[in-house]
Amino acid sequence: MADLSAADVRMNRRQFHRLAVGAVAGAAALGCGAGSGPKPALASGLSVPPPSGRREQVSLAGVRRGSAPRDTAAALRAAVLETGDLDWLSRGDTVLIKPVCNSGNLYPATTDPLALHEMVVLLRERGAGRVIVADMSGVQFVRFSPDSLSGSTRALMNRNGLIAAAETAGAEVHCFEEQGWDAFFDEAPLQGGNWRQPLMLPKILREVDHVVLMPRCSRHLLAGSTLGLKAAVGWWRHDSRLEYHHDARTFAEKTAESNSAPTLVGKQRLVVSSATKVLTTFGPDEGHVQEPDTGLIIASRSVVAHDMISLAWLIENRRATPAEKRDSVIEDPNQSGTIASAANRIVNLWLGGVGKALSADGLDPWSIDTVWHDKVLNHAFAVFGGVPEIDLVAANAAIPVSIGDNLTAATRL
Repeated sequence: MADLSAADVRMNRRQFHRLAVGAVAGAAALGCGAGSGPKPALASGLSVPPPSGRREQVSLAGVRRGSAPRDTAAALRAAVLETGDLDWLSRGDTVLIKPVCNSGNLYPATTDPLALHEMVVLLRERGAGRVIVADMSGVQFVRFSPDSLSGSTRALMNRNGLIAAAETAGAEVHCFEEQGWDAFFDEAPLQGGNWRQPLMLPKILREVDHVVLMPRCSRHLLAGSTLGLKAAVGWWRHDSRLEYHHDARTFAEKTAESNSAPTLVGKQRLVVSSATKVLTTFGPDEGHVQEPDTGLIIASRSVVAHDMISLAWLIENRRATPAEKRDSVIEDPNQSGTIASAANRIVNLWLGGVGKALSADGLDPWSIDTVWHDKVLNHAFAVFGGVPEIDLVAANAAIPVSIGDNLTAATRL
């Protein structure tokens, strides 16, 4: 593939390489048929949301397969600075970076340590007084209650390289469960009514000025995909996680609504994914790793806009996954519901015991054939005021010319 020239990139940094993803969505919502052929059937109960009238920028930087670590670092820096040159950061501010450390498995099952390291370095260079890298791992590995704790996020972060990446760059590491059950505060989401109880969020959120979310690009057995919106689970104390998994009829809706918690809305400045590798099957901890010829760094101030493009990238890489590596049984609509519900009951068992496992709702999974099929993102459009129109910006010269067409096609209804 031909690459954009350096001159093209310089032009795009000021004039933008615009892709009217939102306009495509608006045309589809109005029945204009933006795509060719019949429209695909959406998941039960879904309809194409209306456009929001807002424009959101998503910056992309390319990293060619086999590149040196310094190339990933340079791409991360380019994509992040293209979102606004960190104009929200003042000297001496405290920034919390939330990676995804669901397990001890290596990237892309967890956040890319190379990207995390460079994000810390960049924040420190730009004057951040304190950078904290913080998360709490999945319940398969860490179980937490008022009077007991098993497992360790810190041990898992040691295994997957996130602690070394953070500390060598000058950040401190904070693991929510280590602070105890009472180190959380309750806060109800601003939008949506599918949570019966307020979310329980770590008190350290009240001590920081800014939050940078650093998810990964991955398939998820229960949630379809795990991108920026789904990464919110890592904030929650285990009683919130139990409600989430037990009342599984509204699993997708609660995922989206949790991102409207006032503290997150007020402090989350940036969402950045290293997607040079993509976990395209099964998930969240295991699956096929697809490594495209040119991987992406995806950065945006908007978690919804970020996830539209990140999901499109996941779909593109799922299509490129060899047939023998695909999760055909899980994707079978006659079996996927049974498999997902069984897996969700196991999570309920870990969180609440046999009674909660037996009484949990069945989980009805959904297709991620297009962005519009994803129930989490679809509900997020409603929570955050509609489908944004996206300006895709090439932040370096390694983005193939066709990347815009590919991502636009992946988001077209």
